[in-house]
Amino acid sequence: MKKTSLLVGTALVLLSTAAGAETLRWGLAGDAMTLDPHAQNEGVTIMIQSQMMEPLVSRAPTGELEPTLATSWRVKEGDPNTWVFSLREGVTFHDGATFDSEDVVFSFERAMSPQSQMRGLIASVAEVRATGPYEVEITTKGPNPILPTALVSILMMDKDWVEANDAEVPQDVASGEVTFAAVNVNGTGAYELVSRELDTRTVMTRNEEYWGRDTFPMAVSEIVFTPIANPATRVAALLSGELDFVQDVPVQDIERVRQTPGFEIATGVENRAVFFGLNVADTLERGGGENPLADVRVRRAMNMAIDREAIQRVVMRGQSVPAGVIMPPFVDGWSEELNAYPAPDPEAAKALLAEAGYPDGFEIQLDCPNDRYINDEAICQAAVGMLGRIGIDVALNAMPKAQFFPMVNGLESDFYMLGWGVPSYDSEYMFNFLYHTRNEAYGSWNNTRYSNPELDAMIEGIAQEIDLEKRAAMVDEMWAMVKEDMVYVPIHHQMLNWAIRDSYDIDVDPDNQARMKYFGLK
Repeated sequence: MKKTSLLVGTALVLLSTAAGAETLRWGLAGDAMTLDPHAQNEGVTIMIQSQMMEPLVSRAPTGELEPTLATSWRVKEGDPNTWVFSLREGVTFHDGATFDSEDVVFSFERAMSPQSQMRGLIASVAEVRATGPYEVEITTKGPNPILPTALVSILMMDKDWVEANDAEVPQDVASGEVTFAAVNVNGTGAYELVSRELDTRTVMTRNEEYWGRDTFPMAVSEIVFTPIANPATRVAALLSGELDFVQDVPVQDIERVRQTPGFEIATGVENRAVFFGLNVADTLERGGGENPLADVRVRRAMNMAIDREAIQRVVMRGQSVPAGVIMPPFVDGWSEELNAYPAPDPEAAKALLAEAGYPDGFEIQLDCPNDRYINDEAICQAAVGMLGRIGIDVALNAMPKAQFFPMVNGLESDFYMLGWGVPSYDSEYMFNFLYHTRNEAYGSWNNTRYSNPELDAMIEGIAQEIDLEKRAAMVDEMWAMVKEDMVYVPIHHQMLNWAIRDSYDIDVDPDNQARMKYFGLK
């Protein structure tokens, strides 16, 4: 397959027009952490990878499940523990190798390995086996009625390519390890990797032999992705013509971009909640000693101190939806009642702190990313002031996500910001990753040290419950339990504001996953 190279300088400006808008210069605050599809379960990372690699099942920008490398799926007759997936025939990897069931089995086994950060998505899977060159069976540890929704982020790799390049084990991102699969890609996706400079630039070119070439618009022939951490610089690059698409327009610049000829702002509520995580163990990570956050009265006091509507009004300039639960409204189980949050009440919060034995408050550090969520550092700064009003002296430690996520996921933080999207649109995904006791199969993002054996059993139970009415009742009970325990302090659901040249025809994806193959021209 012939591949074209694209050399792009920072100052290069290629004006897009409706007649020839082929090169899309895309800017975002942060970069993908790796190109290894099983090494890091993080939104931007998966988004960049997904331009080049594909799962069996995807979500369209509308949120609906759609066939991708699998054309159909069903529960096996007579065996409620097994799903049968029919694979798409005639698909090739970028190097021309044929995609088949052997690659699927290999990819799942790699994604299920102890080193994989994706294993929690498929914790219910017991075995994946090929039953023909274009058919696989996935057997779960019990009936799993929502299995297909859990597969949208499990990307397929070419078994022979991985083995030939000694990349069988997923990359250890936290340790700084660099592997062949971390910087190279051989996928089946709509775009192929041309070049990759971490935190500088990633260039991709359209795969003209893509199986969906005549199905999707695929107006973009080349993608130049440039992470620009500074929001002012990012917007300036957009308005000067150096960028065509900015996925995270700062709220203070929305109107300016909207009023600039040649650009449009596409908006929508994101399938993501932003919240604070709290170390609820008996001792602090930093300095050891007694941990105030282990007392639920302290956690409730902190929840009462956060003025969500002030954050919405002042920090987010209206571009957020205040939240009383960390579940986005797209997720099965969400309700207005569950999403209720307390009005800020510093005096009542102080009384709770005094009752817990902290009448003079305490000191703690808040760890926060500064290039991942919309106005993330500014939200943390606002929270520092709000908590200060009830006597909690918070030191803010903001850093790029490349350092932030390994630190937090390495259990090195007592108090941290996190945002969580739910690609399955199901509560089980949240409980699995964020609330289950942390072990090899579950709780890989439960950095709170929270452990509730009763809840653990229910989490594992809803993954297998096929009585949907009973399952819904279990989900309601589980959310009531965790809201009472106040393991996380919810802040809000983000609004999405995508800025793009007005020659493009796009729909905002609630998962904030820009899928370039869907981009068309007007």
